Amino acid sequence: MKYANAVTVFPEELLKEIQKYVKGGIIYIPSPEETHKKWGQNSGSRKYLDDRNEEIREGYLNGSSIDELSDTFCLSCHSIRKIIYSKK
Repeated sequence: MKYANAVTVFPEELLKEIQKYVKGGIIYIPSPEETHKKWGQNSGSRKYLDDRNEEIREGYLNGSSIDELSDTFCLSCHSIRKIIYSKK
């Protein structure tokens, strides 16, 4: 996140209006909701986890036990069960 000086960003009238509510503080201005991305979209983490979870489900359907999947993917048996039984 990049910080900008309000004096250089806002028109004088708007800056005076904002100063009625906040004096000398830091304000976070979020981007519009339509530009928000879901967690992991930029880095590819979401796709990696979705692919891994699908591989776990397929392994289970092909006869691998929960213990085997737990060892293969370095996850707890509880986590493997959550992935297998989730509705995806």
